[in-house]
Amino acid sequence: MPLNDTMTVTDVDSTVDGLQSLLRAGDALWWGQATAEPLTLTRTLIRHRRTLAKGGRLKVFVGIGGSDTLEPAHADVIDFFGYAASGPHRALASAGVLDIVPSHYSHLPGLIHTGVLPADVVLLQVSPPDEAGRYSLGLVHEYLCAALESARVVIGEINPRVPWTHGSVSLRASDFDMLIESRHAPLDIEHAVPGPVEKAIASNIAVLVQDGATLQVGIGKIPEAVLSALYDRRDLGLHSGAASDGIARLAEAGVLTNLCKGRDVGVGIAGILLGGEHLRRWAHCNPALALRGTDYTHSPEVLASLNQLVAINSAVEVDLTGQINAEVAGGVYMGAVGGAVDFLRGAARSKGGLPIVALPAVAKGATRIVAQLSGPVSTPRSDAGLIVTEYGVADLRGQPLSHRVRRMLDIAAPSHRADLERQAHEMLRHCGAMMV
Repeated sequence: MPLNDTMTVTDVDSTVDGLQSLLRAGDALWWGQATAEPLTLTRTLIRHRRTLAKGGRLKVFVGIGGSDTLEPAHADVIDFFGYAASGPHRALASAGVLDIVPSHYSHLPGLIHTGVLPADVVLLQVSPPDEAGRYSLGLVHEYLCAALESARVVIGEINPRVPWTHGSVSLRASDFDMLIESRHAPLDIEHAVPGPVEKAIASNIAVLVQDGATLQVGIGKIPEAVLSALYDRRDLGLHSGAASDGIARLAEAGVLTNLCKGRDVGVGIAGILLGGEHLRRWAHCNPALALRGTDYTHSPEVLASLNQLVAINSAVEVDLTGQINAEVAGGVYMGAVGGAVDFLRGAARSKGGLPIVALPAVAKGATRIVAQLSGPVSTPRSDAGLIVTEYGVADLRGQPLSHRVRRMLDIAAPSHRADLERQAHEMLRHCGAMMV
């Protein structure tokens, strides 16, 4: 169908018919992850997947999960591939039906453009058009910008509760092959309330953050606790893969001004909005926020040019030399390589930057500071910067192995230090080094 012949449908039967006319067997489908999932389209696709696969199979790229749309049983005609197995998508990995792409986040656009990661069909949740007729991608840009440039088919779901946001991409009606009206409210990502451990970790990080710093934060209890500890700072900036409700509150309090970033002055940059109604209201038509594609948010050159980039990321476990596993816990794939390495390297190159990995020292009684990782090396020790637990900060930058081990032992849980030290002596002996 030519792009200027956009199909507009308003009922379920027409949506199914429209999808059937546009999809081909073997197509690879992409859509916004988490809050940006176009639920009417994705649930229609899953419900009618056998019809839409046309006797073959479909492929679906999986990001961060925010809904119960995808289940292992859907692998009857769908091949799942993706970079993450967090949240509800963990069930796909546990069932062995999710083919993990262990790629740096910054590499995804290039892999899409070259066809290594196929993107035939893009399903979008978009805002209603502005007075100029431009549909905003609303809650997400990320890798969808690259997917849009490669896709044969673009299908939009107009959601009146999605904010109109500034960004590098907006669409006209003629850019869609089909437009439908949403029947679902946008998904909320609710951040769990930080406990004493998360607050202690946040306190250790907050003392490192200076006025004028540029923030990159992940999602979860620790990042939200860190943001809550920064209300006495001035002129903080945002350049992050994700923005949360905590970011909106900092901006509303006058703390997040984006005036000292060194680029995009006065404007916070994010790839996706991961929050709820508060975040959406703040983001709507806000000129102080812009969503950008992964090739910008995770660009090494862009990150290096920012002033005082404080990158705060999480991990499953960290070994005594600084190797980081952010993917596998208990033999189950539950995380991602994601953008952690991109941001840690960017912060290391940024003037005054801080590459931080934060995690509790113990989880379910087991130490997360370990002598040997139980999963893959998501971040090599050459990229380790500052490791933070509730017991302190281990600055590993430029440190030899023996000094690293001592600093990591100091931030491990006291009840595990003796056993870790015993294992460390043996490990260092094989490396030809000694404990300091």
